Amino acid sequence: MRHVLVVDDDAKIRESLSEALSDDVTEVRTAEDAERALSLVDERLPDIVISDVRMPGLDGLALLKLLRERAPSVDVILMTAYDDMPTVVTAMREGAIDFLVKPLDLHDLRRVIGKVFEDRRTRERARRAVEEEASAYRLDELVGHDPRMIEIYKLVGQLAANRANVLIRGETGTGKEVIARAIHYNSPDAAEPFIPVNCTAFAPTLLESELFGHVKGAFTGAVSDHRGRFALAGRGTIFLDEVGDTSIEFQSKLLRVLEDHEYYPVGGEHPERSEARVIAATHRNLEELIGEGRFREDLYYRLRVVEIAVPPLRERLADLPILAEHLVRRSSETLHRPAPVIAREAMDALTRHRWPGNVRELENCLTRAVVLATGDVIRPEHLAIAPLPAGSPAHLSTLEELEREHIARVLAATGGHKARAAETLGVSRPRLNRLIEKYGLE
Repeated sequence: MRHVLVVDDDAKIRESLSEALSDDVTEVRTAEDAERALSLVDERLPDIVISDVRMPGLDGLALLKLLRERAPSVDVILMTAYDDMPTVVTAMREGAIDFLVKPLDLHDLRRVIGKVFEDRRTRERARRAVEEEASAYRLDELVGHDPRMIEIYKLVGQLAANRANVLIRGETGTGKEVIARAIHYNSPDAAEPFIPVNCTAFAPTLLESELFGHVKGAFTGAVSDHRGRFALAGRGTIFLDEVGDTSIEFQSKLLRVLEDHEYYPVGGEHPERSEARVIAATHRNLEELIGEGRFREDLYYRLRVVEIAVPPLRERLADLPILAEHLVRRSSETLHRPAPVIAREAMDALTRHRWPGNVRELENCLTRAVVLATGDVIRPEHLAIAPLPAGSPAHLSTLEELEREHIARVLAATGGHKARAAETLGVSRPRLNRLIEKYGLE
């Protein structure tokens, strides 16, 4: 619905504008002064207010200020017969979307109205896109009952309420970026950008330019100024994935951003401010890198204000059934098809696999299965469970890790039925309860 409110103390102008716009908008209401306009706005918000500047009582500029306070989503176009520059400057500074001079050119008015409605549609599409992306990272969308994951979900809620730096650690594919997005999209700054940067995707010399930007002529090929990711983030979040693979030179510059909230674009002579929050992630052992002189210790402590350690999927296999069902539902929504069910034989095959690629490997496997499943049932033949590549170093587990993994697999295969699990494992029910408590598998 396209709704316009015309405000002018001249009845003829109100009538002519109402007539002229009737073919372009759904509804046109009119008001003879600012007070009546505010009353109509309180009844129902218009999309656009077109107001004269000079009116008895409150003038158009005063009405503009009040609308910015009370109804910031309403776009305001001001018009006047007095073409004075100070009024134009004040109107635009106070937030008017455009300023027209009487007598109005109706073609020009329709062009401006059309542009404003197009801009509103663009803003609405962007808002919906942010909401849709954020909805995937609501706290109730985080799945898993493993005690370590529950502690992570608690941390996500706490970290969403502040802007502390966070270091997320875990193997490749464990969902480190998902956790970073969950922190961002549940924070007060969720409408600000979330900008992920894979630090290994850029050569060391290009990573600095990508994050901090560069000025024209800074290097061969720099034909114009370039805004970096920190500038684009505003008060949003920069997610630095694989920060452990960056060079010492880059780490020094990143440290300055974290300490002073400012940086120099490549080739720039003046620093720029940054209000972005930094969440970093790595699969590397940073303590070993510090000992080898390959990672700055001071940066380590700056990044690690709060640390989140994400367990690999093989260590929380009791979560696999609920996680698999969640991923199937999500893939089905993306593919616009009903969600298939996972047959018991397929679930057994999933729980037997060690998942070296973690949740990412599981998601890819199940997305393929959703595409191939017939009869709305995922069967073992729909699963592409890749064996470890020849020559890949095997993960050598301790006896306790193997015991925990095996108990988790049996619990997953029996649907959490403790009596059947105890029988399969060959232990008593009290013994199983002690093992479940010991390994945090409840």
